[in-house]
Amino acid sequence: MAKKPTKNTSGRGQRDLTVKVKTARGRKLSSTKWLQRQLNDPYVKRAKADGYRGRAAYKILELDDKYRFLVPGARIVDLGCAPGGWLQVAVKRANTLGEKKGKAQGYLLGIDLQEVEPIAGAEIHQLDFMEDDADQQVKDWLGGPADVVMSDMAASASGHKQTDHLRIIGLCEAAAYFAFDVLNEGGTFVAKVLAGGAEGELQKLLKARFTKVANVKPPASRSDSSEKFVVATGFKGNA
Repeated sequence: MAKKPTKNTSGRGQRDLTVKVKTARGRKLSSTKWLQRQLNDPYVKRAKADGYRGRAAYKILELDDKYRFLVPGARIVDLGCAPGGWLQVAVKRANTLGEKKGKAQGYLLGIDLQEVEPIAGAEIHQLDFMEDDADQQVKDWLGGPADVVMSDMAASASGHKQTDHLRIIGLCEAAAYFAFDVLNEGGTFVAKVLAGGAEGELQKLLKARFTKVANVKPPASRSDSSEKFVVATGFKGNA
């Protein structure tokens, strides 16, 4: 007669589902904590399963679920598009097949300072959007004004919180002025900012140019992060 296994009452042998990372020689404790958080992040795991290039894809998904700006047929510009997660989402939601011609209706354009691996259904160019003629170049590629300008850009971290905050607000303001130059009337601007107080002028700027400005922290944004997103809808035009 087979012997029944004894019941494990100590808790040993039960798998710990949290991945723990040892601090390696030469790696900072902060880097170890970041790696451990990445390995245990459900959005990172979902991104791999769903074929997205990063967890940030779910941020734009959740924002679009609420505000519905990635509509079929929209002409969309993704500033600082690397690695491409936001573009992947936009392709699925706006670059749909037309009923009559069977062709993609939307136009998805990604631009970045670095080379980005191609994404089916989108056009990607290496370009500094702050160059003097960048807005006209983008409109030439689009064949007209854009319906959406979106940006998940973040300035390189300096390690100084206040400095980093000012840098990302400055980058967001530059993206906003770019949007003013390329957006169609009624268009939408979506960008990442950091909560901290220096964004007051940016808010005033956007409220003067759009009919509605919302500040949102989507569920996919980590709770311990100071990032939030501004969603400005109903561009009033440049008249």
